[in-house]
Amino acid sequence: MATLVRMPEVLANAAEAAIQTWLVQVGETVAIGQPLAEIETEKAVVEYRAETDGVLARVIVPEGVPVEVGVPIGVIAAVGEAEADIDAFLAGEVPERAGAANPDSANLNSATPQAPTPDTASPDTATPVAAAPAGVVPVESAPGGQAPLAAATGGRQFASPLVRRIARERALDLSRVVGSGPNGRIVRRDLDNLQPAPAPVAAAATEPEPVTPVASPPVSAPAASTGGVTAVSVVDASGFTDVPHTGMRRAIARRLTESKSTVPHFYITADCRVERLLALRSEINATSPRRISVNDFIIKAVAVALVRVPAANVIWTETATRRFEHVDLSVAVSTETGLLTPVLRGVEGLTLTNISERVADLAGRARQGKLRQQELEGGSFAVSNLGMFGVDQFSAILNPPQSGILAVGAAKQRPVVDSGQLSVGTVMTVTLSADHRVVDGAVAAEWMAQFVACIENPLSIII
Repeated sequence: MATLVRMPEVLANAAEAAIQTWLVQVGETVAIGQPLAEIETEKAVVEYRAETDGVLARVIVPEGVPVEVGVPIGVIAAVGEAEADIDAFLAGEVPERAGAANPDSANLNSATPQAPTPDTASPDTATPVAAAPAGVVPVESAPGGQAPLAAATGGRQFASPLVRRIARERALDLSRVVGSGPNGRIVRRDLDNLQPAPAPVAAAATEPEPVTPVASPPVSAPAASTGGVTAVSVVDASGFTDVPHTGMRRAIARRLTESKSTVPHFYITADCRVERLLALRSEINATSPRRISVNDFIIKAVAVALVRVPAANVIWTETATRRFEHVDLSVAVSTETGLLTPVLRGVEGLTLTNISERVADLAGRARQGKLRQQELEGGSFAVSNLGMFGVDQFSAILNPPQSGILAVGAAKQRPVVDSGQLSVGTVMTVTLSADHRVVDGAVAAEWMAQFVACIENPLSIII
């Protein structure tokens, strides 16, 4: 019997996603757990695996078309199931909104082209251009006789969430882009040579969509289209600009608010002497083909401390305290659109060179928007290092469900006391934020003592 495949909620509370690539072609056999498609959100590219055996009989949503979570995207049928049975199944199961998300779905669902109806056979009886939604450029007005994609698809542009995010960041007008991807969808390469849209002229022929103002400021700048999002710059006597939230920024705000309001944080701070670590790092980098950073030492020290204090390598669940056998750490990466925390797996078994290579790979793909879902999930602990910005000390917010995050400040020369004598030492201040539901104060203090010992005796973590 046929099974409907729906767009999954690949990221927590994600409302929209797009198929970046179908990994299985129509007619090919599918097994449970086999990668079926790569799904793209504003935050990552996620590999979606089949949940049933059979044959991919239909592709309802093509590549690059963003649709809501839960919308049907394909059909997996039993081997040998008749086309008529699949058509009947689709007729009863696929809601209208799936067809609306993909104007070509009728042709995708059936190999036989549909005969033109009296309403579409003649341009004289077709829906007039004037009936197009406000803000859509009519076909006749497109430069060079080519209509923008929005006009050809009834106001719906075929562009992935990643493309829309880039367009918002660069203030690009996607309505002027002719996509070079399948079915005319806009892909990332189409934006490479596109310049930011000029400021709209007051006497423009097409009016922007009406925006209800929160207040009535003395001066209001025209609305600027930013890839599907109407950005309104409002200037008053004090002078300010409202920049619309991206999907990633909303997700960050939601999760951090949830963390700070529902997870009981407590904090432990310690100073680490790092002279020996810096000296060892210099020796290693003098002969190593790959440069090792202070952050690589910190990540390794965190992992060793968690191995020595396994009671800290835990997370809270509603029914139990989950203890981990391996150390999976999240590493905070700053991107143009917000903070991402890809997970480094099995750190306890990695060398400093392995850590350096994997962190560089994860950070690079995070900034390119190419992380996969499994690389953003899991872990019990995180590291956030702002030392490169000269920050002395800070406290970080936990990333649920992880139970610990270490905030790392800069290593600076400070006055220290050695054997009763005042001298100058290089000191790094770190602050542990812990979830008090599963990590007690004594456990956190024991873990911090082990971490400081690893940093101050760095040979112990590499032998």
